[in-house]
Amino acid sequence: MGILTEDAARLTQGVPALADSEPELGTVPARLTITFGFGTQLVDRAAGRAQNPAWLRPLPAFGIDRLEDRWSGGDLLLQFNADDPFTIAHAVRMLLKDARNSTTVRWVQQGFRRAHGSERPGTTMRNLFGQVDGTVNPNPTDSDFDTLVWSSEGWLAGGTSMVLRRIAMDVDKWDELDRPGREQSIGRTLSNGAPLTGTHEHDEPDFEARTPIGFPVIPEFSHIARARTPDLSQRIHRRAYNYDDPPTGEEISNTGLLFVSYQADVDKQFVPVQKRLDELDLLNEWTTPIGSAVFAIPPGCAEDGYIGDTLF
Repeated sequence: MGILTEDAARLTQGVPALADSEPELGTVPARLTITFGFGTQLVDRAAGRAQNPAWLRPLPAFGIDRLEDRWSGGDLLLQFNADDPFTIAHAVRMLLKDARNSTTVRWVQQGFRRAHGSERPGTTMRNLFGQVDGTVNPNPTDSDFDTLVWSSEGWLAGGTSMVLRRIAMDVDKWDELDRPGREQSIGRTLSNGAPLTGTHEHDEPDFEARTPIGFPVIPEFSHIARARTPDLSQRIHRRAYNYDDPPTGEEISNTGLLFVSYQADVDKQFVPVQKRLDELDLLNEWTTPIGSAVFAIPPGCAEDGYIGDTLF
């Protein structure tokens, strides 16, 4: 981990990696960040099962899952984010070269959001259904953000957990649904993400509101209704990415979402929400989880340390 940490630090600062055979490619960091995550087997082998957080294991089986091994699991996560795919391509190659004697690549998943600067800061992302995705999200300025996101346990203190779910989105079938049907499934307007009972994106939804003939304005099985809970301790911090891969077979789209959430405790925060969505969420008609993984995200390190030095 020492070499990986050193090269990650250099590349994020626009300094070529230690053994960079193309150093000219490492001089434009483009706001590059590199995040490391540890899977349950890595922690077991490195420090023993007793050091594994109780939640660091595969998620429970959900009825909507159609998981594929090629998109699931893993021992060591390397997540690269930057404003420039050129920068990412070079950084990925450098760190995979560093790790090639002790690891093999299990999967590579590529996602994207709007380019930095193309929208006003603070704009909530949209997924490829056109849905404003991530409206209700703990903010680092919230008084309870640290409790919701950061761990205080042992070697992971100052770190967090990551849930990664690869969700296939049937946009071809979604095309067949009219706009009112889409908004009823989500519980929000597509134009600006406002709840069906509101005007603006961040208006509080009124789940008790009724139509003139007595039906809920926001359907009780809509995505927003199933994801919402009065238990504020179940909130998670989401940062998702879209993917759009080449289609196969007769489909014209191979599109979906790389759902990523961070939380202090997967079992207490993520799992209860996912169970409600699994039981009945209208969006399940058009979405299918095909990949799943859980990682412990270790805390940062001092300049003379390395990522994971609180564990190894």
